[in-house]
Amino acid sequence: MKKTITASAGLASASNVHQLVETAWDKVGESFEQFCLTAGVASLVQMFGEDADTLAGGRYEHCTDKPGHRWGTAKGQVGFHGGKIELERARVRDKVTGKEIVLPSWEEASSGGFLEQWEMSLMLMNVSTRKYDRAVRLPEAKVPNKAGSGLSRSAVSRRFKALTQARLDEWMSSDLSELDLVAIQIDGLHLDDHLLVLAAVGVEVSGEKHPLGVIEGATENAATVQALLDNLIERGLDPAGCYLFIVDGAKALTKAIRRTFGADIPIQRCQIHKARNITDRLPPKLHASVRRALKQAWELDDADKAERLMRNLAQRLELEAPDVSKSILEGLDEILTVVRLGLPVELRRSLASTNIIESMNSVIRQVCRNVKRWRDAKMALRWTGAGMLEAAKGFRRLKAYKQLPILKQALLDHRNTVTLDQIKDVA
Repeated sequence: MKKTITASAGLASASNVHQLVETAWDKVGESFEQFCLTAGVASLVQMFGEDADTLAGGRYEHCTDKPGHRWGTAKGQVGFHGGKIELERARVRDKVTGKEIVLPSWEEASSGGFLEQWEMSLMLMNVSTRKYDRAVRLPEAKVPNKAGSGLSRSAVSRRFKALTQARLDEWMSSDLSELDLVAIQIDGLHLDDHLLVLAAVGVEVSGEKHPLGVIEGATENAATVQALLDNLIERGLDPAGCYLFIVDGAKALTKAIRRTFGADIPIQRCQIHKARNITDRLPPKLHASVRRALKQAWELDDADKAERLMRNLAQRLELEAPDVSKSILEGLDEILTVVRLGLPVELRRSLASTNIIESMNSVIRQVCRNVKRWRDAKMALRWTGAGMLEAAKGFRRLKAYKQLPILKQALLDHRNTVTLDQIKDVA
């Protein structure tokens, strides 16, 4: 019995020790975190003091070689770790004019840059405004949401709204004339039943990808597409240039593009969308054979042979699925544009679908996941623009970027051929 009691007491003692160790370790972690935050604040205060010494000398010193003199102290708020903290700084006045000289470090810290960068990152990572205060750490934040900390959901929402609107305005007025674009993808993204945004992404001859613009609309109609194209042209996109446009098959897109850039402009309809639209309307037993026939046609180097294969497939399906047969023949020329341009297989695979913009759309959906209700189109543009710029951070060069000069030359040859044909027709 005594041994049992001793063993139980020993176990209890070990358990207590373990709990004490865990508690002590938690306190060490809290103390270390508090130390790091306090050290950051101390560094800011030291920077303010060094700037004051540079402009006016040390306290109680009379420096004739300095441009200013000290004039007491003042308190103010600066952005820190996603929130705001109140710090004291020395005030310095100009000896000649008597006006206050702003400390460079204070001007930088109070400009809101640190606060905006932190907040933008958290919001794009789907931290909601209601939980924002739990995602930041302030030196005095044992109790969150202290007065003046700037962590309330309304304060965070106002700052995010202003920041995203400023970035959207800057981006949508940026110059496009310096981009050597060879391909442009355009696609729509439905945010809800009555709200759609239309976005464009461009590919340079170097393989770099760039979000070009975004516009709101109810549907992918010609007017919405035309407004997007007009914006791109106003910002420097050459309407006389020859580009390869890649679209999902909407007729309004094709109509607006040809009206703006010419009836001869090369347009590639997304092969993935086309294959999906065809197979979704067929019984499962035909899916494998139809996909195989489409793939075989699209990987041929001869456009005429590829077209014959597509027509044979349509003829084969005419009895079982007449509407699908017509769908295969609809827009047949645009399905084979990359083949007619004589591009290498690797480059055709990269440019025969809207995968680039679809990938960007998935990032936009992720960024907008926390939005439960779209109040208006302006809000949709702000969030979509933020998502596009976030997606651009992860853009990589096109896989077959080394072959893009071939596309550029093919586009020039296509334009020259069309021009010669027009001259012959006139003659």
